[in-house]
Amino acid sequence: MHLIRIILMGAVLSLMLAQPGRALTLLRDPDIEYSLKQLAAPVLRAAGLGSAGIDILVVDDGRLNAFVVDRNHIFLNSGLIQKMKTPEMLQYVLAHEAAHIANGHLTRRVINLRNAKTAAGIGAILAAAAAVAAGGGEAAGYAALGAQTTAQRLFFAHTRAEENAADQSGLRFLANAGIDTSGALEVLDIFRGQELLSSSRQDPYARTHPLSADRYRVVNRLVQSYGDRGGDDTAARYWFARAKGKLSAFTRNPKWTLNRAGESGFADIKAMREAIAWHRRSNLQRALPLINNAISLRPDDPYYQELKGQILLESRQFQAATAAYARASNLAPRNALILGAYGRALMAQGQTGKALQFLENARARDGRDARVLRDLAAAHAQSGNRGMASVVTAERYAMLGRLKDAGLHAKRASDLLPRGSTGWRRAQDVLLAAKQAEKKRK
Repeated sequence: MHLIRIILMGAVLSLMLAQPGRALTLLRDPDIEYSLKQLAAPVLRAAGLGSAGIDILVVDDGRLNAFVVDRNHIFLNSGLIQKMKTPEMLQYVLAHEAAHIANGHLTRRVINLRNAKTAAGIGAILAAAAAVAAGGGEAAGYAALGAQTTAQRLFFAHTRAEENAADQSGLRFLANAGIDTSGALEVLDIFRGQELLSSSRQDPYARTHPLSADRYRVVNRLVQSYGDRGGDDTAARYWFARAKGKLSAFTRNPKWTLNRAGESGFADIKAMREAIAWHRRSNLQRALPLINNAISLRPDDPYYQELKGQILLESRQFQAATAAYARASNLAPRNALILGAYGRALMAQGQTGKALQFLENARARDGRDARVLRDLAAAHAQSGNRGMASVVTAERYAMLGRLKDAGLHAKRASDLLPRGSTGWRRAQDVLLAAKQAEKKRK
């Protein structure tokens, strides 16, 4: 039941692979993603990548892993985030993955990034992410991408030369950003000795990022040469505590959260974590004053307003929830997850026309949100626009890798919409992807 709470916290995408029971689930939450982006920003600037074009996404997996599959995403397992004890440790992981992007280590990968903004293109990226999430030793994700040989199964594993280069570049990025590099050794200490274990007992990170004794010694020498260049890390500690605190509040037992809510030392994060714990116990009377307390400490924070909206919406206080989401969207008018949640609240109040505007805006800004696509299809259907409802449904299936179902809905949309219209062209994109997938299956 708690995972359902996280689903309502944001959008969760499940990409089913060839092997039954294997899925990639993304935990989408605007607060956590913003916090991680704040941690990553100085590292990405030092890497020459900027921060606007790279999203940090959380995979719902308790195992330790972090990986990249294209130039626009860094994936972190929820288990890895929880395992990190300091912001510097997590920033080293981010710097290392950023180095794989900056150093061009993705050129061996066959994903067609030209269509990365289409529903089917997003589906391909998520399929690749699912393959890496399996840890480099399982065939299911590779079958989804058409990889069949043993060599292709190792497609997403970095070579030792790439790992050494990423270590050197990542540490340089940290030092240039004024971040203490010793976090790198603390991370590598977690994985030391795993190369001696069987593949089934290794963490996925150790399988895709091979760690040797020589590599550890080189990193140790580099860390010593840089010394401690860290400055005031208050901001990093805050965003680290906020991301980790909210993630654990939604995934750990509420009693565990209440016992540890104040461990970060930040009053608003303590109130936020306690609010989530009481909300998960269905106690609105205790949750609402706590989230209001967090808001009073940070009145211009859209993400606390968004959490208040979620608490109220899941407590069936639809009017109050809509007001909270409206305030959140005013404070963060470009955040797709907040816009989608506002549209969902408007739908709950029967304001379908207004909901359509916000759901369309959310879809245009972030096509990876399966829940928005589902809500948008329902809104179009309620408005009597069966053609657009079919288009959006087709795109949702295409993104989830269910291209046969996507093709059926895209064909229906093509028959219902005016030829050459925007919706009709979107349906053609899905139809083309479905036909190509069918050819590969044959």
